[in-house]
Amino acid sequence: MSDDLAILFTADFITPLVDDARSWGRIAAANALSDIYAMGGRPLAALNLVCWPRELPAELLGEVLGGGAAAAAEASCLIVGGHTVEDREPKYGMAVIGLIRPEAIVRNRGSADGDLLYLTKPLGTGILATAIKAEMADADQIVAVVASMAALNRTAAEAAVATGVHAMTDVTGFGLAGHLSEMLGDDRQLGAEISLAALPRLPGVLDQMAMGMVPGGAYRNREAYSDRVFFDAAANQDDGMLLFDPQTSGGLLIAIAPESSATFEQRAESAGARFWQIGRISTSGRIVATA
Repeated sequence: MSDDLAILFTADFITPLVDDARSWGRIAAANALSDIYAMGGRPLAALNLVCWPRELPAELLGEVLGGGAAAAAEASCLIVGGHTVEDREPKYGMAVIGLIRPEAIVRNRGSADGDLLYLTKPLGTGILATAIKAEMADADQIVAVVASMAALNRTAAEAAVATGVHAMTDVTGFGLAGHLSEMLGDDRQLGAEISLAALPRLPGVLDQMAMGMVPGGAYRNREAYSDRVFFDAAANQDDGMLLFDPQTSGGLLIAIAPESSATFEQRAESAGARFWQIGRISTSGRIVATA
């Protein structure tokens, strides 16, 4: 827009993941807002995007929109309108405009050899959402996955930007492996080492995986990135399926220089943001999962 102002514009909407309408609304809004945070921006305004079946009561839609409004309010983002269409399956999300200084835009490229990799939310939302649909998830697992998906990435993004992050993206439908592959670029100059033991997991995820609660998207992701992801001899490839689990409203994947890592951790901790160091950038040209 000018030398010192740029606009970020993004849109995302999802089908229901949980039974509670208000929780679904908040998750969908947090998911849409996350793309602004992943670029280092500040959400300004949003439009609701709604697909709604005639058979469902309008009061239920009010609960969905209430959940979205709560997430937007926490983000200091104005909801200024929206659009609704009739559809056989309910869907909800937002188109979001954010603001940023042009020189401060954070890309999903730009990491360097030796950068430390941080993840700001535990993995397993796709697996637990599958378990919820199959009525296999217990109450604690449902509470944990809803809380994780509903949380904003705001504080973690602010800590990363203030530290001088090299590259950042949010982990969503392509899973950790897919979004990390995007961060590494197509020229195969960069690679990464990921510790499976260091990956944060939502409660009960490994047990649900063992019972077959793995979404189809995880298998598609594994196939799509099979030429980039390798497991060392000691790594458990069954546990490694977590790398491919498609996330909804997942955490930020952040690449930070080692000399800046302590500052990032201090800023994130003081702001109440969660984070886990899961690996580092290398020059191997591939993603290597270790035990």
